[in-house]
Amino acid sequence: MAKRKEKKIIAARPQLGDNVEILSAGEVLESPITDTLETNYMPYAMSVIVSRALPEIDGFKPAHRKLLYTMYGMGLLKGNRTKSANIVGSTMHLNPHGDAAIYDTMVRMGRSNESLLVPFVDSKGNFGKAYSRDMAYAAARYTEAKLEPVCDELFRDIDKDTVDFVPNYDGTTTEPPLLPVTFPAILANNTLGIAVGMASNICSFNLEELCNATIALMKDPQADLREIIPAPDFVGGGTILYDAAEMQNVLEKGRGSVRVRAQWSYDKENNCIDVTRIPPTTTVEAIMDKITELVKLGKIREISDMRDETDLNGLKLTIDLKRGQDPDKLMARLFKATPLEDSFACNFNVLIGGQPKVLGVRDILLEWIAFRAECVRRRTYYDLKGKEKRLHLLQGLKAILLDIDKAIEIVRNTAEESEVVPNLMIGFGIDEVQAEYVAEIKLRHLNREYILKRTEEIEELEDGYAFTDIYGDRRAVTIRQRREEHGVFGLVIDKTDAYNEIVRLRNISQHDQLTGLYNSSYLKKEGQKILDENANRVNALVFCDLDNLKYINDNFGHEMGDRYLKAMADLLTSMTQGEQCIAVRLSGDEFVLFFYGYDNRDVIEQKVRDGYAGRPSLRLPDGTDHRINASIGLAYAQRETESMDGLLNRADRAMYRVKHGEKNGIAIYDKSDEAGPA
Repeated sequence: MAKRKEKKIIAARPQLGDNVEILSAGEVLESPITDTLETNYMPYAMSVIVSRALPEIDGFKPAHRKLLYTMYGMGLLKGNRTKSANIVGSTMHLNPHGDAAIYDTMVRMGRSNESLLVPFVDSKGNFGKAYSRDMAYAAARYTEAKLEPVCDELFRDIDKDTVDFVPNYDGTTTEPPLLPVTFPAILANNTLGIAVGMASNICSFNLEELCNATIALMKDPQADLREIIPAPDFVGGGTILYDAAEMQNVLEKGRGSVRVRAQWSYDKENNCIDVTRIPPTTTVEAIMDKITELVKLGKIREISDMRDETDLNGLKLTIDLKRGQDPDKLMARLFKATPLEDSFACNFNVLIGGQPKVLGVRDILLEWIAFRAECVRRRTYYDLKGKEKRLHLLQGLKAILLDIDKAIEIVRNTAEESEVVPNLMIGFGIDEVQAEYVAEIKLRHLNREYILKRTEEIEELEDGYAFTDIYGDRRAVTIRQRREEHGVFGLVIDKTDAYNEIVRLRNISQHDQLTGLYNSSYLKKEGQKILDENANRVNALVFCDLDNLKYINDNFGHEMGDRYLKAMADLLTSMTQGEQCIAVRLSGDEFVLFFYGYDNRDVIEQKVRDGYAGRPSLRLPDGTDHRINASIGLAYAQRETESMDGLLNRADRAMYRVKHGEKNGIAIYDKSDEAGPA
């Protein structure tokens, strides 16, 4: 007999009370689609636009700003690195969107990820690489980070009311909606933002050129920027295929397309192509996938093998050629068919006062100048208010100091402590704030030295600037000199501080932060000018590549590696003393000496050999002394027809002859180096 199925009992829904009625229950309400979108969709869309996706004039999205401000509050600007997990956890009180999103943001801002031209996070550990989608970064518990020194410019005078502060999402603390950035960070880094119905894609520009352009616009808002900012500057390198019309659109309208081509070299001995720089819009894996697809389809037959040889020295994609193939023709085809040549679509959509606007480089810089001028004005106002408050307190003290005995008598004869301040106010005609300040002075300070110092301070404050009447949202300034009031003569907006800050930032952009030497940007720009000015003289470039830096980093830590780099920088600096020569750190362990304006070659060569012979030794933690060794290539400029890139390339080839030999030596470029490194 079949088992009888038990009837499933469904629990009864909770019943509403007898007097409870749901209005319009079961009714279908008709509403215009426009009203529904305005009510339900528009708040979401505006929230994404304003609070998430688009950058503001300080150069940051809310997620970036919250992270950086948290790290600043943790003391990571001057202190040691801490675990990334600690930073992520601390940021949650400002950004409650999950630890994964916060860590992703920090990774992209890290130096070792190589996403930003001006990185803000000093990262340690595996932070992945922007040019590789498969080179995943380590978990937050394994990596460490702190703020880069440049972040000092993000928070300068933030405690002096330069920007507003607003409550965080739960009202437990406050945060700045903008940072008082002292340089135009909005254009210094790539920024991609996808909002609702709109997007933003900002390319990066050279920081020195941005500072120069900002100075030019402060002097003349109609200044021609084409000579100052010729093109963007991408962190991954690559060669920009210059289009004057497109670049003009980018500068003036904020829209346009910039074509970028990978950089490569041909290794003749190994019959292979080495790609060392790729466009910022692609990855090594994407390039390899496309090439593989073309090979499988039979459209590319010249390639025998391909591999990713990226290591600690940087990106390197090697393409092996079949015998007898022309590398130039192959690369021309690959540029057309693969992401080895790609375009960066510019869309400079920036939030200005909470409103999204598509602006050109000129208008963005003008908006930033106005923003920075307001920061400086607010800082000046804050400082002057502080001096005004201090002067007010000291004026009350001055009244007391004129008759100390009377003040002591009032305090002594006052029956209750709460009556001391009111009695001082009555006795000397001062207000409560002044009386409270006086009452807190220690008895030991009531001496002649203390009185004289305070009197001098009063005179200094009275002889300076002080606020007077309010005119709208600004305050006029009364100038006092030797206590003679000359009156209010005008309202002044002083841009000197902002101008000086830009000049200072321009100087920072020209130097390497670790060694203090000039950087590659300075060499390529200013070096070419020097080369052109001395075209009829003897000019030479010395390319130095440190030997054994990787050994020191791996065995004794990066701190010792940094000491090794600084020792090399000191050696090169000493070689430039009294000479027509500049020392440059190109990148990593690569350095350059640029000699210019000499009469003959022998003098330069002898100076290089004598200087290198006197190189110092570095004491390692294991107690051994390690002398600085380098592979050095020297190349002389071809008069009148030389370019800095060509000179650098030939010195590099001569250096490789030493590097692939016995190392630790000097080689002079000759025609044998044209075949490439041995």
